[in-house]
Amino acid sequence: MATQEQFESAVERSKTLSERPSNDVLLKLYALFKQATDGDVNTDRPGGFDFKNIAKWDAWKKQEGKSKEEARDEYVAFVDTLVS
Repeated sequence: MATQEQFESAVERSKTLSERPSNDVLLKLYALFKQATDGDVNTDRPGGFDFKNIAKWDAWKKQEGKSKEEARDEYVAFVDTLVS
C-alpha cells in the first residue's frame, strides 16, 4: 500500500522523465492521478470539439469504482515502471 508521501514523490518523479511519454501513458497517469485525488468522475463529459479534454475525461471515467488507495498504488507502481 503506497503512502501519501510515496504518491507525492511519484507525482514529482513523473514530471522529470527523460523522454516525453506517449499520449496513452500521459492519459493513464492523468486518470490514475485524478482517481487517487478526486475519486470517481464528478463533472459532465466535455462536448464539441474539445478532443483533449474529452480524452482526459474518458480516461478518468475508465477508472471509476476504483478506490483512491487503489489508484494511488497503481499510480506509484506505474511511475516506477516508467522511471526504471
